[in-house]
Amino acid sequence: MRRRPLLRDSRGSAAVEFAVSVPVLIFMIWGIFQVAMVLQAQAGIQQAMGEGARLATIFDTTTNARPTNAQISSKIVNAKFGIRNGTWHTPSIDTTNEAAGGYIVIGVQYDVPTNFLFFTGPTITLSDSKRVYIQKA
Repeated sequence: MRRRPLLRDSRGSAAVEFAVSVPVLIFMIWGIFQVAMVLQAQAGIQQAMGEGARLATIFDTTTNARPTNAQISSKIVNAKFGIRNGTWHTPSIDTTNEAAGGYIVIGVQYDVPTNFLFFTGPTITLSDSKRVYIQKA
């Protein structure tokens, strides 16, 4: 006889629903922040690659040469943003097609670890490369 009134009583149901839904909401918001950090790092890598590619296309008429690979690599490293606790790899500059094709290939790689509160997520590898056509003398 006492069970029926207890089953019909809805007092406290909002607290139970709140207790169940808040952790899920917190995980979703934290995941959105993690994705946003990865996207910010990708934007920083693209910005740095653009700056390096722009520098590589500059031809100095006084020295009759393009900027050195060290100068291009330094420009890329200094122009990056959004890089936090990941692993930034040294930019690669492939000059094998410089004489024949008139271009170089610049590449970068960045490993982003993800953290989802109570467990470590996968490490995401962001990489970008650009083919930069250079001016001949």
